[in-house]
Amino acid sequence: MRLGPNLVLARFETLKIYSALAAVRHLLEQGKITPGQTLVDSSSGIYATSLALACHRYGMRCHIIASTTVDAAVRAQLEILGATVEQMPPSSSLRLDQEARVRRVRRLMAERPDVHWMRQYHDDVHYLGYAEFADLVAGELGVDGLTIVGGVGSGASTGGLAESLRRRVPQVELVGLQPFGSVTFGSEHFDDPEAIIAGIGSSIPFDNVRHELYDAVHWLDFRHAMAGTVALMRDHAVFAGLSTGAAYLVAGWLAARARDRTHLLIGADTGHRYVDRVFARHREALEVSKLTPKEIHSLADLEMPWSAMRWDRRPCPSRPERERPVA
Repeated sequence: MRLGPNLVLARFETLKIYSALAAVRHLLEQGKITPGQTLVDSSSGIYATSLALACHRYGMRCHIIASTTVDAAVRAQLEILGATVEQMPPSSSLRLDQEARVRRVRRLMAERPDVHWMRQYHDDVHYLGYAEFADLVAGELGVDGLTIVGGVGSGASTGGLAESLRRRVPQVELVGLQPFGSVTFGSEHFDDPEAIIAGIGSSIPFDNVRHELYDAVHWLDFRHAMAGTVALMRDHAVFAGLSTGAAYLVAGWLAARARDRTHLLIGADTGHRYVDRVFARHREALEVSKLTPKEIHSLADLEMPWSAMRWDRRPCPSRPERERPVA
């Protein structure tokens, strides 16, 4: 969907269907899983639906360790598709929710060695499917002067898209979005108690995040992501999720500053699970035209509610050695 002269939205019901279909197909072809086997993973919603759809297509069983953000509508879809669901109790933070899911995955793997853990956060098989999406982007928009804007999350969606497009043109730019409180790009010492921005941040390290793929990073709090989400609905009648709203805010700011580039923002899911927490509060939403980031040059200068930094395809920031949790 073209939102402006140099601003385009790729809108999905569920973005990670590319990832899940390709991963399950590849694992079956390689003999690493067998027809009818149970596939399990942890998810905040988008991957859960995608994995359930992939299992439905390929005749696999599916078990989801679901985030507290998975609502009744998503859970009903999962169950109708044949998935079994274990949902974490309500949580006040991204960290507590993800840590609870980590503990449950560990217990499940010990209890049921017959299941296959999909490891969406750590297995690079999840990069494979985005080559198909990249072909669509290249055919519709071209690749010269292209900037991709989307949530980092597990790293596979934006990273897989950028890697595939850069095989055509290495200068394709990638801008990643992070919530405050995520360890992925060094904001774990911040606390944003209002919300979990599902799908774009993490309280634990993810092996699938390839930091060296990102040209810039933007950190946003809940209220800024909410502002972008409500504005996208008001401006373009697009009912999308919170990470899409964050991408709309950031991509709009970038597009106004770099009019010679095409900015493709990733709309990972619909807005249904954000009705109560975002859309019902639309009168509280900040005016996006008045919002600008603090542009920083070091993580030491990171500051809420919105910071932006050139990353310049650097590797993962160093942090003290610690046990890498299962996720």
